[in-house]
Amino acid sequence: MHNDITILQAAHLPEKTERELQAAFDIIRFPKDHDEGMRLLAEHGPKIRGIAVRHAHIDKAMLDAMPALEIISSYSAGLDGIDVEAAQARGVAVQNTSKILAEDVADLAMSLAISVTRGTVRGHDFVRDGSWENGGTFPLGRSLRSLKTGIIGLGHIGSAVAKRLQATGATVAYQGPRKKPVDMAHFRTAKELAAWADLLIVTCPAMPETIGLIDQNVLDALGPDGFLVNISRGTIVNEPALIATLARGGIAGAGLDVFEKEPHVPEVLRKDPRVVLSPHMGSGTRETRQQMGDRLVEALLEHFAKR
Repeated sequence: MHNDITILQAAHLPEKTERELQAAFDIIRFPKDHDEGMRLLAEHGPKIRGIAVRHAHIDKAMLDAMPALEIISSYSAGLDGIDVEAAQARGVAVQNTSKILAEDVADLAMSLAISVTRGTVRGHDFVRDGSWENGGTFPLGRSLRSLKTGIIGLGHIGSAVAKRLQATGATVAYQGPRKKPVDMAHFRTAKELAAWADLLIVTCPAMPETIGLIDQNVLDALGPDGFLVNISRGTIVNEPALIATLARGGIAGAGLDVFEKEPHVPEVLRKDPRVVLSPHMGSGTRETRQQMGDRLVEALLEHFAKR
């Protein structure tokens, strides 16, 4: 164990993960109040060599207060709260858990895609409220395998989504900064992919170049018969543009697990029957959440074992 090594815990973690961290390292907890946290770093920052993080903001000022820092280990797949560029410039390793959670997030992406294209949530309500029994006619949905599906970002999660879609017989393409050695068409921009696609699934990480990527131009290219699914980060979709597009029938529907200012979800999205919603639960299985915690600890242990 490495009880002589001090780790800053800036995360609420599963109980097993908390125990393992405390058994292996000297733990300092970062308080909820940022100013109080900076005072803590002024006193203890020079001895901190690692950070265990979840959703906390790790900025340049915090990094400056930890000159001995060697590694940031994130419980989450996303690194959008971490100044990764500043960390890497100092030689600080940055680890996350995107590979571990990819399969469960991809399952939810498929669930949302099927729900929004087949109307399964509306069908549930149609039966529950008695409309079916009273002679109502439920509208036809769309066949998932018949829809050309574009994936924004072909990382661990995007690749897992593509594998599932291809198993249905759907035609799949992707957009990303680099062409990859895969048997799928690559589009240079999100707008070009959206113009080709009937269904657009957002799986890319939130970075300066992806914030607001799904804007009015992309939604217009997707068109009135197109569907949008977002299981990545809410900030990647321009939420006001999405709301305006839905209001005029500019797309056919959306499946959303993430939102711009979650847990706040605009009322117009909550009430729109064409929108299927879930509470940022992409990785939310007991098995995956524990594996994420295990990997957070393993990354720290492996790093300092090499040292």
